[in-house]
Amino acid sequence: MRRSSLPVQRYLVTGVLTVIPLWLTWIVFDFVLRLLSRFGAPWVQALAAASERYLPTLSALLGRDWIQNLLAALFTLAALVGLGWLATHVLGRRLIQGFERLIGRIPIIQSVYGGTKKVLEALQTRPEGTQRVVLIEFPTPEMKAVGLVTRVLKDAETGEEIAAVYVPTTPNPTSGYLELVPTKRLVPTDWSVDQAMSFIISGGAVSPESTRFGFRTLGEPSTSPPPPAPRRRGRRKPRQPPKPETPQTPPA
Repeated sequence: MRRSSLPVQRYLVTGVLTVIPLWLTWIVFDFVLRLLSRFGAPWVQALAAASERYLPTLSALLGRDWIQNLLAALFTLAALVGLGWLATHVLGRRLIQGFERLIGRIPIIQSVYGGTKKVLEALQTRPEGTQRVVLIEFPTPEMKAVGLVTRVLKDAETGEEIAAVYVPTTPNPTSGYLELVPTKRLVPTDWSVDQAMSFIISGGAVSPESTRFGFRTLGEPSTSPPPPAPRRRGRRKPRQPPKPETPQTPPA
């Protein structure tokens, strides 16, 4: 009886492990679809109400929930594409600057909008003097955590460079910790921001093949011996023939 139950348990565990990624993908897709449809739903409802008199069939079709959600999501995506296109032109930039000046007059909203915009701008540009994705000693010196350098500051007393490092949490990277770490204690990596986000969201399942983890931090000398210097090959000087000896005359 136990032997017959072992394959069933193995198949059950395999089925659960197969469904979990699909389930998580559906949760993310459903969340994004609901978020997009929430912004475009008023436009679809207005279109359904306007076509009710002249096109009752179209109005009844637009009255279905799944069609409303789908069209609302498409309208929102089209609006985002149009906004991105407008932001790349002079007129669109002026409109956005005017909107930002209007937002700047509202105290609480200005703090949230301004802080979010600065964070996004910081993640799009590489900080001076260090890598974007680094490893820091967190929460103990024997452990490392993946962090994103958002800004480099200077100590007012010593002039030492201090990095503001955001440490995202798994699997939700929108929450995390903000640590101030000396730049000489950072362990730089060659990861991109996308690779770091994939590593964090997947719980480490999706990651590059290798990374730098050694406890030798930035600025400390390496313990490995330096490679031997190559020998320089120069032209040999030609040997000069010996001078003939002059015969000595005996003294008179």
